[in-house]
Amino acid sequence: MPDAATRRLHHIAVNRRFAMTFPLQEGSSVMNQPAMQEQSHDVALDITAETCPMTFVRTRLALDRMASGQVLRVTMKGDEPRRNVPRTAAEQGHQVLGMREGEGGVAELWLRRK
Repeated sequence: MPDAATRRLHHIAVNRRFAMTFPLQEGSSVMNQPAMQEQSHDVALDITAETCPMTFVRTRLALDRMASGQVLRVTMKGDEPRRNVPRTAAEQGHQVLGMREGEGGVAELWLRRK
């Protein structure tokens, strides 16, 4: 039986729009930080319109639906998700592959599911 936190996340996902997209072509990729190689992703998540605590709630829901080893690309906006989403994902055992700053205050973060 799922614990209370998992049931709460499911409730939030069911009762709010869950913005998760999948790449159109297998192997589609984007450039990460200049010092890093090109990073592909399996699932893309846009949380630019979200605020705390939903930024990580949606990220966690997306990671929970993925298979181990898959890569999630998270598009986010604002200082709070830039600080908290990578930190919290790492605390839960996921690998932070990198982050790239984009135009208009938007950042992209790549996470590998544990």
